[in-house]
Amino acid sequence: MPEQKETFLNPQVRQLFDYESWTYSYLVFDPQSLDAVSIDPVLEQHPRDLKLIRELGLKLIYVLETHLHTDHQSGAEKLAETTEAQTAIGRGTGSTTASVLLEDGQELSFGAFSIKALATPGHTPGCMSFQLEGMLFCGDTLFIRSCGRTDFQQGDPRVLYQSIHEKIFRLPPETLVYPGHDYNGIMVSTIGEELRWNTSVGHGISEQDFVEKMKKLHFPDSNSIEEERTLPLSHHAGLHV
Repeated sequence: MPEQKETFLNPQVRQLFDYESWTYSYLVFDPQSLDAVSIDPVLEQHPRDLKLIRELGLKLIYVLETHLHTDHQSGAEKLAETTEAQTAIGRGTGSTTASVLLEDGQELSFGAFSIKALATPGHTPGCMSFQLEGMLFCGDTLFIRSCGRTDFQQGDPRVLYQSIHEKIFRLPPETLVYPGHDYNGIMVSTIGEELRWNTSVGHGISEQDFVEKMKKLHFPDSNSIEEERTLPLSHHAGLHV
């Protein structure tokens, strides 16, 4: 009788959308153990997220935040309270209530997998991206064909450029890019695509050109869903500073 080979199961991803803030949240889980992590949940979507977690029979281990948000209220604390998961966010955010303050390169385990925190500041000082099995969840650092703004909340265009080019763009080109927002209805990209087609920060754009371009951008101080609101970091954080 031939020996049966063990089937390798990839982590499963559910991409969730909040129409009010154009925010993508993610539920990632091990299909065997059903251990899961949530990334950037939105407070108003708590019933939907919790319903999906229960329908899939998942055990939420961590609720991860890529950064402190100003365009929506974070659902991290509410989701953690309901599921007994731990909250985690970059140490550079100054959060005083997160269960885990992440360092660059730190890994968190759930089931058979580990998700790696990569410090990618620039949009805000404490931004983190999360790398897992050929996928990158990059919050507001890198968008599809664009990138996060740097004109408030201690943003720095030079630092953002370095985060993208020296860390994100050095990942394998087939790495899937899952952003924190998209305003054109695109759900996923790859590192290779963004290197080639991202006219904001992709291949051929120098650091100095990027810095000058970002400094010339003028975003309106409005409550429009197209742009993040210029409010104090702690106002919508959910993970207090």
